[in-house]
Amino acid sequence: MSETSAPIHRQLGLTDDEFARIPELIGREPRPAELVMFSLMWSEHCSYKHSRPLLGAFPTEGPRVVQGPGENAGAVDVGDGIVAIFKVESHNHPSAVEPFEGAATGVGGIVRDILAMGARPIALLDSLRFGPLTSPHSRHLFAGAVDGIGHYGNCIGVPTVGGEVAFEECYEDSCLVNAMCVGVARADRILSAAAEGVGNPVVLIGNRTGRDGIGGASVLASAELGADRDLRPSVQVSDPFTERKLIDCCLELADRDLLVSLQDLGAAGLTSAASEMASKGGVGLDLDLDLVPLREPLTPAEILVSESQERMLAVVTPEDLPAVLEACARWELEASAIGTVTERRRFVAHAGGEMVVDLPAESLTDQAPVYEVPLDPAPIAAPLDLADVPPPADLAAAWGDLMAEPTIASKRWVYQQYDHLVGAGTIVRPGGDAAVVRIPGTARALGLTLDGAERHCQLDPRAGGRRAVLEAARNLACVGARPIGATDCLNFGNPEKPPTGWRLAEVIGGMSDALRALGTPIVSGNVSLYNESRDRVVYPTPVVGMVGLVEHAERSLAAALARDGDAVMVIGCGVPRLDGSIHLGPPRGRPPEPDLGLEAALCDVLATSAELGMLQSAHDVSTGGLAVALAETAIAGGRGLSVVIDADGRVDEVLFGEGAAWVVVSLDPARVRDLEDRLNAAGLTIVGRGETGGGDIVVRLADQEVRMPVADAARRYEQTIPAALEVPA
Repeated sequence: MSETSAPIHRQLGLTDDEFARIPELIGREPRPAELVMFSLMWSEHCSYKHSRPLLGAFPTEGPRVVQGPGENAGAVDVGDGIVAIFKVESHNHPSAVEPFEGAATGVGGIVRDILAMGARPIALLDSLRFGPLTSPHSRHLFAGAVDGIGHYGNCIGVPTVGGEVAFEECYEDSCLVNAMCVGVARADRILSAAAEGVGNPVVLIGNRTGRDGIGGASVLASAELGADRDLRPSVQVSDPFTERKLIDCCLELADRDLLVSLQDLGAAGLTSAASEMASKGGVGLDLDLDLVPLREPLTPAEILVSESQERMLAVVTPEDLPAVLEACARWELEASAIGTVTERRRFVAHAGGEMVVDLPAESLTDQAPVYEVPLDPAPIAAPLDLADVPPPADLAAAWGDLMAEPTIASKRWVYQQYDHLVGAGTIVRPGGDAAVVRIPGTARALGLTLDGAERHCQLDPRAGGRRAVLEAARNLACVGARPIGATDCLNFGNPEKPPTGWRLAEVIGGMSDALRALGTPIVSGNVSLYNESRDRVVYPTPVVGMVGLVEHAERSLAAALARDGDAVMVIGCGVPRLDGSIHLGPPRGRPPEPDLGLEAALCDVLATSAELGMLQSAHDVSTGGLAVALAETAIAGGRGLSVVIDADGRVDEVLFGEGAAWVVVSLDPARVRDLEDRLNAAGLTIVGRGETGGGDIVVRLADQEVRMPVADAARRYEQTIPAALEVPA
């Protein structure tokens, strides 16, 4: 049966069983507009129908948690009556279809999630994954997405301060574009999306409603990508200048205490916003669609599911309505009272004097179907036998090749397109382990990072899930921050196909293990499934956004070697292995299991040492191993270093292996003994010692010396991506 001849519910993405369930819930056959609403709200993107049962494994409570999962974003206490509010979300499928608008509207959407909590956005981060840069298609997607992120963030005046970019064959057909936003608000002024107050007006604020983005939640985000349909009409269109006005207007309304509740119009548009507000508040909403400002003639169903951007839905009191409308007009924003809060827990909509929707609000939200995903395990490979892995003939040449590997190479071309200093709050800029931004009005700062570990997750999903969390925590520790909360975006393929569901469950389990060891709860997040095509499925790609607290902003650290003559130490725990290392190309082997207790201790020692002013720099050993980390800290500081490594293992494994929790630090020689004592007390080891200075990066181990001039490393590191895109370095 062709797609066009299939029953309408199947064309909309509903299964036969789901279609049969609707009359059971509402007591009759659905009206045409209602059927469209169910198709969107019951899509994977809106309902999490395959992932919801697994997400309960995450720790979500902690002493600093003010708002956990369930609202537009999570909130953690950062002192002085201030909360940090943050979340990460995906815009993968739209970006694969139209990269500029897909990425731009992804930024706009995550900013509005933060705004809906009453917070001022202060920072953006993005996590990007594309196919190889040798592919014209991947270069097009990469350049377009970066352009979209930069354009939107720069226009709204929110700095993009960090993130990551990786390139792998598995992302050729299904790129990943994840965006994180962080905001701050007074703890006593946090807004909720729950509608309250029978008789209160419901006000639509922002852009007029058009046909752009209709069906995006189901057409794009809840299905595999194929080559047989033009999906561009399902991609939303961005308007960052209206977003800037929307931010300022909503913050003014919040500051004046004129808002009862606030919700972003994202996926599924008015349908999602209104039904979620009603369900959360235990009330109903009655909407008059004739009052919705339109850009073009639309049917009632189109009005209800349009995903036109830069729109918010607010509940206000009748007494405050004139003031709300006046403020919106002053900010040159459309605003219209389109309905009221009702006592009955129903979503009702009228158009042209006729009722077009009358549904229990919960039927669209809490009563969406939930499925158990198949948990058929995939085999996990045995650890590599180094006898089958010949060492490189030239260690220095292999090192140089790694510095030019696109996933490792400098992302300066990316972040130079972002205004990362607007607002004057950025202390540690992009390019290192994590960003640091000031908390306005305080002496403290926030450490911010967004990290993944997809290669290790592909080989061993539970160990990889742990690694993703621990990598984020080490990155925060390297800037002197202690983790206080996390958000996640789980990017996977089709959960209905084994072993994707098992990998999803295992990754969540591994992440939960590490989060509990760190005492860091998940307070918000997103799941993005069906990231695959007929030919390729993405690696299991959990992305962890983590927020840390820096008690004294002036003592935050960067990755760059700061001075000549400082001592260099390589510290931490674990043993590097070539299993999963990018040095070997496609991932193979079995990465080592991390020691959760020792890794948590390492983060504590680093943060404490930074607070005491003991360290001059710190840089995490990650992708590419120790050799890459040494080169990166030298390049960033514009000076060389010499270090002697005392570690067991083959030389190439020590240099290029991954999986060990090692950090390269520099410090005044007079503080070395103090750091040694702290490391010994924590059960951590020193695997390398040396000093800064000179023009070369020199590593001595096992009676061998490997050397690379800083200038040569920098040239390879900085030129790779501009050369691939044929743009100036």
